[in-house]
Amino acid sequence: MYFKKFPKIQYDVRGDGQFYTMTNLMRRIKFNNLVKNNIVAFDFYDVQDGDTPEIVAFYYYENVELHWLVLLANDITDVYSQWPMSVPRFEQYVYGKYEDINAIHHYEIYQTSGDTTQIIELPNNTGYSNAEPITNYVYEDRLQKEISKIRLILPEYVDQIRREFDNLMSRA
Repeated sequence: MYFKKFPKIQYDVRGDGQFYTMTNLMRRIKFNNLVKNNIVAFDFYDVQDGDTPEIVAFYYYENVELHWLVLLANDITDVYSQWPMSVPRFEQYVYGKYEDINAIHHYEIYQTSGDTTQIIELPNNTGYSNAEPITNYVYEDRLQKEISKIRLILPEYVDQIRREFDNLMSRA
């Protein structure tokens, strides 16, 4: 359903002068910053282990075909690198990326000023007795937890966004 809205182009896939009609996947739609910063138009969701955009769309919108809204609301263009990994895939990824998952990735110190605390990453522990070592595994786990916090367009805005999407895509 989603890709039916995309314009078609003629493309020479093999470079042999034979053109084929293809869906123009390079055509992209994204929210402008005004819409993205409008917090009242969104709900928030923590992606659970094994959730896919389709599962989230079914759970939240009761329509699996609205998975593209889940991706659009979070500026996700590549579900393989920008969507949270399942636990087994994450484990495989971390063990494949690092020779030693328990090696120190970086150190952190907490800097407090007034009523705010900021974490400062340090490449080494030179001169900071209170610096906390962060392992490769902990570092990657934190990244996964951060991208697991997604935004969902409130259901009452879905029809309006679908109409706007159709309108923008029809301007080929």
